[in-house]
Amino acid sequence: MPRLALAGAALFMLLAAPARAEGLEDAWAGTAWGEPAIAIAQHFGSRATVLPQPLDFGDSYVPLVVRNFPVGGVPLIVFYQMDKATRALKRIQLERPRHGVTPAAFRGVLAGLEAAYGPPDLMCGIRPGPANGYQAAAERIWARGGVVVRAIFRDTTLEALEGCFIAGSCGLTAQLLLRISPPRLDNATCPPPGQSFPTVNPTQPRGEPQRG
Repeated sequence: MPRLALAGAALFMLLAAPARAEGLEDAWAGTAWGEPAIAIAQHFGSRATVLPQPLDFGDSYVPLVVRNFPVGGVPLIVFYQMDKATRALKRIQLERPRHGVTPAAFRGVLAGLEAAYGPPDLMCGIRPGPANGYQAAAERIWARGGVVVRAIFRDTTLEALEGCFIAGSCGLTAQLLLRISPPRLDNATCPPPGQSFPTVNPTQPRGEPQRG
């Protein structure tokens, strides 16, 4: 789209600012919900990568990311999700590339979160079964400092693999992600029994985003 192309060109011009020290809150410190992508690019400077094409996240899109952002010693990719209607920051998602999603990585991320925020306010879980493609899931939730942090781990276990043959539920992959949202967009509760965790993932497949 012409507007996105112009915005992308403007973002490229703002990536020369000096780098800053990293901590989990550094993913959003100095930014504000509702600000435009250009302001986020200016804040992160050379640490940010403007994508050749924005990623579609359903109700939002991602024009830029920050790579190799460590949480508990585990490198994640930070996706800045912009509202499609307002073109302003709606939420932030940190995700581990699919090939690096393991229980050990999830434990490392949890250790980093608990060191920063203490024990989670809520712990949620879903057992593998036909309704979720035989994919186990765990979630930890913190409400701190005006944001809601959700740590989500979905594991394609042996049961999931067996489910492919039994029920044809194939194609699922493991996921490890953190979702940072303002309280007005996240009520910081577990999903109702029988329902899967809500997701805001791209509508197109992805691994490591291509560099701009």
